Order: sequence, then C-alpha cells, then structure tokens
Amino acid sequence: MGDTHRTRPAAAEQGRAGGTVDSVQARTGRGAGTREAIMAAAERLYAEHGLSNVSNRQIGEAAGQGNTTAVSYHFGSKATLVRAIMTRHGTQVDLIRTRHVEAAGDSSELRDWVRCLLRPVTEHHAALGVPSWHARFAAQVMTDPLMRTLVEDESLTRDSLRRTLQGLGRCLYDIVPPEVRPLRAEMARHLITHVCAERERTLADAATEPGTSWERTADALEDALVGLLAAPTTRR
Repeated sequence: MGDTHRTRPAAAEQGRAGGTVDSVQARTGRGAGTREAIMAAAERLYAEHGLSNVSNRQIGEAAGQGNTTAVSYHFGSKATLVRAIMTRHGTQVDLIRTRHVEAAGDSSELRDWVRCLLRPVTEHHAALGVPSWHARFAAQVMTDPLMRTLVEDESLTRDSLRRTLQGLGRCLYDIVPPEVRPLRAEMARHLITHVCAERERTLADAATEPGTSWERTADALEDALVGLLAAPTTRR
C-alpha cells in the first residue's frame, strides 16, 4: 500500500507534464495554421490590389482573424510577410530547378540553361492549380524597388539559381558583350515575371486546363528567351 501512495503523485505529475506538452503542441499548430492563412490571404489580396493598397487589417479579416493585430504579431512588417510568401514559393521552385540543373550537367547549350531558369517557374505555377495568385503577386513584388531587392538577395543564396546563372554566363561569354548582359538579364526577368502573371490572370478568368496552358506558355517563353539573350548587338 505504501508503494501505491508513492506512485500516485508521480503519475499525476506525469499527466500534468503530458498535458503541458500537448497544449504547447496545440498552440504551435494553431500558430502555424494562422501564419499559413495570413500568407494565403495576403498573397491573394496583394495580387489583386497591389502591395500599397492592402492593409494588415484587411489581410487579417480575409484570413479569418478577429484580432486586428494578428498580422503584425505573426510577421511584424509587410516586408517580412512578403519575404515569407516569396521564400515559401522559392523553396518549392528551387527543388524543381535543382533537378533541371542536374539534368543539364555541364552543358554548353544556351537553351538547356534557359530551361533551367524558366521551367521550374512555370512548372510550379502549373502545380498551384486554378485559381492561383502567386504569379500576379510576384509581379507586384518585382515592380516594388524595396521588395524586389529583398527577394533577389534571398533568391541568390540558392545554389540551383547560382549554377543556372553561371551556365548562362558561360554560354553567352563569346556571344554577347559583358556590358550588354545585365540589360538582357533584366529583360529576361521582366519577360518571365509578366508573361506568367498574364497567363495566371487568363487562367483565373477562363476554364482552361492549367497544365497544358502552362506548358505552352513555357515553350513560347523558352524560344523568346533564347532569342533575346543571344540576339545580335548594335555597335555604336
């Protein structure tokens, strides 16, 4: 009987400890779910209305949050929220790009490296289904100087993108003068960003098979980018 009395407090303490762990896990799960809801709502609203025309209060309401400070609590600033959304998508694009880069190996064909640059983006958009908002959201981000810098700095830390840019550089070394290459790269970025945004908008407005449509878009963009990057230059 003495042993029974000694084990009861220990069992009770264990139960309380287990309850504490469970409650922490529950709060953590709810917090993660809230963050995901906020990011999804923000992406859609920013895509539809622009970065400067959407308030944290609107995002919180769209995410089903009664607390008007929920966005600030979970993300602090708009820049942090935008970067979190872009990083989440960027991680998924990076997984796809890594496969393309490994397939390209040490290729000296410009088209192979253009494919590594472009196809992970269109394949990711296709996987999002219809409707989606990321392409239009990305277009808003890339036309905002501050946000674009934040996103570009983060994206350049990804090994698959660095290897892609190095492959493109090798292919263009003897074709395009060095002073022309940055401008061509800027043109390519604009082309990918805005064509994808227009394709996403079209898909949202019309009943079209997303996989097929994105594949056709990628084909057209690939041809255009190869021509753009390797086009003859005007000498002055």
